[in-house]
Amino acid sequence: MATASPENSPGRLKQIALTYKMTKKADPAIGLWIAGTGIVILGALLGLGFALGHPVYLGILGLLLALLGMAIIFGRRAEKAAFGQMEGQPGAAAAVLDNMKRQWTVTPAVAMNRNQDVVHRAVGKAGIVLVAEGSPNRTKSLLAAEKKRMARIVADVPVHDFVVGNEEGQVPLKKVRATLMKLPRTLSGPQVTQVNDRLKALGDLMSNMPIPKGPIPGRGMRMPKGQGRMR
Repeated sequence: MATASPENSPGRLKQIALTYKMTKKADPAIGLWIAGTGIVILGALLGLGFALGHPVYLGILGLLLALLGMAIIFGRRAEKAAFGQMEGQPGAAAAVLDNMKRQWTVTPAVAMNRNQDVVHRAVGKAGIVLVAEGSPNRTKSLLAAEKKRMARIVADVPVHDFVVGNEEGQVPLKKVRATLMKLPRTLSGPQVTQVNDRLKALGDLMSNMPIPKGPIPGRGMRMPKGQGRMR
């Protein structure tokens, strides 16, 4: 049986402390929320314990429930603060999708335009989901083009799409995960694998970018004339 190394606990505590500091910058009241939750739960159970004549038992139970409640409040407010800091940043939706890799196969930036509007792709038992970031008007054409490109090889697979944002008809960043999880499951595990294999033929934006041919100059080697300067 594997034993936890002594370095694990300090590392975890350091991570919690760092998360608290980052959250406090966006949510200065987080300390009051955590402390208040613990005091209310512990006070309620302790008071009930005195009323019933079992202050020790209910006091211990209250302490455990208080710690649990404080952890839940901390987690929720930390998550809310994290989404608040990410919102509006390029690639925020890709970061959210990246945390769902256990349920979905995520390919970021399958399409992009010169305005840096971007489309990410996720494949799971609900089918294919295209998640767009950017201007709603411009992303419509990006989504339509990506659907047309995929239709050549996965026309029989359900395709869902939405744009991340806070305007009407868009999905807020903090609800991206919930939106994907609520989609109806229509594919089996083997079918998902088959869809992913077929989509690999399309590649993604990075793999489709042209790569200069020829060896890469090493240190001390001079670039050919005309390539060493940028005008």
